[in-house]
Amino acid sequence: MATIVAPHDFSAVEDAESLNKACKGWGTNEKGIILILGHRTAAQRQHIRLAYHELYQEDLVKRLESELSGDFEKAVYRWILDPADRDAVLANVAIRKLVNPDYHVVLEIACTRSPEELLAVRRAYHARYKRSLEEDVAAHTTGDIRKLLVALVTAFRYTGDEVNARLAKSEAGILHDALKDKAFNHEEVIRIVSTRSKAQVMATFNCYRDDQGTSITKKLLGEGDDHGTEFSKALRTAIRCLNDSKKYFEKVLRNAVKRVGTDEDALTRVIVTRAEKDLKDIKEYYYKRNSVPLEQAVAKDTSGDYEAFLLTLLGKEN
Repeated sequence: MATIVAPHDFSAVEDAESLNKACKGWGTNEKGIILILGHRTAAQRQHIRLAYHELYQEDLVKRLESELSGDFEKAVYRWILDPADRDAVLANVAIRKLVNPDYHVVLEIACTRSPEELLAVRRAYHARYKRSLEEDVAAHTTGDIRKLLVALVTAFRYTGDEVNARLAKSEAGILHDALKDKAFNHEEVIRIVSTRSKAQVMATFNCYRDDQGTSITKKLLGEGDDHGTEFSKALRTAIRCLNDSKKYFEKVLRNAVKRVGTDEDALTRVIVTRAEKDLKDIKEYYYKRNSVPLEQAVAKDTSGDYEAFLLTLLGKEN
């Protein structure tokens, strides 16, 4: 369930006028910006952007970029974008890092979005960068990581709940044989993870656990292969995203605030991308796992307008 609190009735024109006023004068009214944008859905934010452009012949996104700064600016920028466009930006930033491309962000997008959402991300990537997502993924990766990522970002999985139990058992055996031989990059492993429906692949993972007495992610954890651990880590991330995305996102948040120096990129990414989806469930799982409310953890590790904005998206009332 979503965490943001948004009104059913709103005026895009009035919001646009209020945002323009907040950006005028000697100082930006950050609280006014949070009060509006932090309480609007994706559809409402798009209407506000259109109204702002019609009123002022100016892009609201660019105006806010010029008025805000730091982590707060980055969070607001990513929040105000259309979700598919936002994911396109996140993917592009991740794969174009000159040192250590962030495969996990691409895996996260490919494996936690619905087939229609992923297709929308690919279309948004086309429109924004004049290249395909898979083209850039392939250009910035090599070997087995490239095979896995390209297969995942181009997938269009079946979304039904039907499960073939016999197939699940058979493919659990294929996965077991590949892992036993440390052939994590086996083409059959990539095929199963990248093409089966989520319901089918979860049934396969459950069969693996029942047959082997351990989960496939635990088997991959600490296992090396001939190529080092990079591919096995990427495969493990993909499996965790497919198998239980809420559990995956909780761990991303936990790592973001528990490390020495907060990982603001990860913290912002999860809160911004899940606030309108399942952040309430992720919050509950976070509390169950850590015995600390997520809002408290965020407040401890952030400050100022950035803190206020994240807490607003988490559903905290002023």
